[in-house]
Amino acid sequence: MIDVQEKYFKELSSFYWENGFNPDNMKIERLAYFAELLAEKNEAVNLISRKDIDSIIENHIFLSSYITKYIPEKCTNFLDIGTGGGFPGIPLGIMRPEMKGVLVDSTGKKIEAVKEFVSKLKLSNVIAINDRAESPEFILKYKESFDLIISRATVPLIILFRYALPLIKEKSFLVAIKGGDIEEEFKKAEMKYKSFIKKSTIFELYYKPSNIRNQKGKKLILLELNT
Repeated sequence: MIDVQEKYFKELSSFYWENGFNPDNMKIERLAYFAELLAEKNEAVNLISRKDIDSIIENHIFLSSYITKYIPEKCTNFLDIGTGGGFPGIPLGIMRPEMKGVLVDSTGKKIEAVKEFVSKLKLSNVIAINDRAESPEFILKYKESFDLIISRATVPLIILFRYALPLIKEKSFLVAIKGGDIEEEFKKAEMKYKSFIKKSTIFELYYKPSNIRNQKGKKLILLELNT
């Protein structure tokens, strides 16, 4: 019987090959191991939707690692707000080992699972913290620490902005992965925080073979900020 990790490795490699993305094998192995750990842990702790387990590679591991191609090279310290089961923070930490990251979530059970993943994956560049990004203690500890704030569909953009502002350096980037129609949400945030936005880009996250025309409606918002 084919080993689960090996199955995930092949699936990931196929997605990368189809999309002209070439991470080295060691990174793909780590991501495949992460998928295995996540699927196992999901039996006990609800980290991703149960019906999503069969699509764990495409919807979670591949997508969270694929977005690293949009993240500016100059970023060195990132914060993943509302990391849940470690997305996109763990794949980002694997793909960009030169970056240091903090993965924060307010749900204790989820963060315990993420800490376990980080330990088993021997990811020395990221840490997981059970807290809220907007809590006074967290802000005090991490004030003006990050040049990249990243989040996957957790809160509206306008709230993500509010969380991010005390925590970012003078020049930084805000990245949000969203689904569906984001026009209204984007306009609201842009209007309120116009003075901080140097440049904004929305990328359609299409990929082969299963989302060529982005029928899944995945988008990545990349905002370059000056505070």
